[in-house]
Amino acid sequence: MTDTGQTQEHQIVVVGAGAAGTSVAASLLRQQPGLDVAIVEPSDIHYYQPAFTLVGGGAYSLAKTARPQAQTLPTGARWVRAAVADLQPEKNTLTLSDGRTLGYQILVLAPGLKLDWDAVDGLREAIGRNGVCSNYDPSLAEYTWQCLQAFRGGKALFTQPSTPIKCAGAPQKIAYLAADYVRRKWLADNSKLKFYSGGSALFSVADFVPPLTQVAKRYNVALLMNHNLIAVNGARREATFRFTNSAGETTDVTETFDMLHVTPPQCAPDFIRNSSLANEGGWVDVDQHTLQHVRHDNVFSLGDASSLPTSKTAAAIRKQSPVAAANILTRLADKPLEAHYDGYTSCPVVTGYGKVMLAEFIYGGKVTPTLPLSPFKESRFYWQVKKRGLPPFYFDYMLKGKEGDLAHKAIG
Repeated sequence: MTDTGQTQEHQIVVVGAGAAGTSVAASLLRQQPGLDVAIVEPSDIHYYQPAFTLVGGGAYSLAKTARPQAQTLPTGARWVRAAVADLQPEKNTLTLSDGRTLGYQILVLAPGLKLDWDAVDGLREAIGRNGVCSNYDPSLAEYTWQCLQAFRGGKALFTQPSTPIKCAGAPQKIAYLAADYVRRKWLADNSKLKFYSGGSALFSVADFVPPLTQVAKRYNVALLMNHNLIAVNGARREATFRFTNSAGETTDVTETFDMLHVTPPQCAPDFIRNSSLANEGGWVDVDQHTLQHVRHDNVFSLGDASSLPTSKTAAAIRKQSPVAAANILTRLADKPLEAHYDGYTSCPVVTGYGKVMLAEFIYGGKVTPTLPLSPFKESRFYWQVKKRGLPPFYFDYMLKGKEGDLAHKAIG
């Protein structure tokens, strides 16, 4: 690091210390321990977010998802405890929320997503009480479990917005856990469970739609596509959805509820969306294979804030991180980029207590399982992998920048 007036200069500045930022920084420093890497991150806590669904279903402890940020950051990285206010890619600088300026040779953008509670009228005021819950925030996940335990029959609604979201299977997971819970408590005959999605399909990969539809049918969960949540009145326990038909015509429908699990609309952070680095959708505009920005060759992005056309999951980041690290080091050496990301992502779709359907796929929706097990069948083995295997793998392997891996192969 060097100081030039009010600007601190670094070889590499990584924005975000979540799964993407931490893993790529660790990978870089494992390969070249002498690199000058600064990680910009305001949060003191690092959460294992894939377990939030299990917390909401009463199957996992919230405390186990959290570790002090200082314990998860890679050795040798400089932690800049601040948020980013503004990006100046033309000057190779960024401005922090406290007014400081950082300069860089390479910028890595991995800030994650913004949960846009204000995009749904009344949601910010309603969330966390009157049966309105969400697993998408660690401060709220335990309330989902409280709502489920308090449910004595009636109407439970589960929503998925039309925007891209992290872990697109998560809205379904809590619906299936809730349905299983209701069945086990002998409340099914007195309950109506409905899944409302702003999208037109239950899952982004068509091959998984039939088996997941059968799961919903087994639990008698009604599936309502093209219904986007637009308003919540917590005091009256009412949710309003905007239905869009095939002709593009819209109709607003209001439902009462006893429990409402909301997946909030999501977007890239403001400092991304308001910068010249964003595409029309507001995401960091990168090449889908090299993870390099399409206009600024010293900027890279991975994880949820990137424009990569794949599902936003930790499993995707596990495959993106080594590609990003390799190409960053190649760019520093002024050589052609060679590492390519194939779009791999994975979603362990929890279909009930003790059951998971593991969806793995690459660009184009091609199904690519790692193990010789049917990806279209529910598995108790994958439940154990999700609950007991993946959390330590995440903290002790992935966040350490370790890159040994099993191959995933296309089927069909």
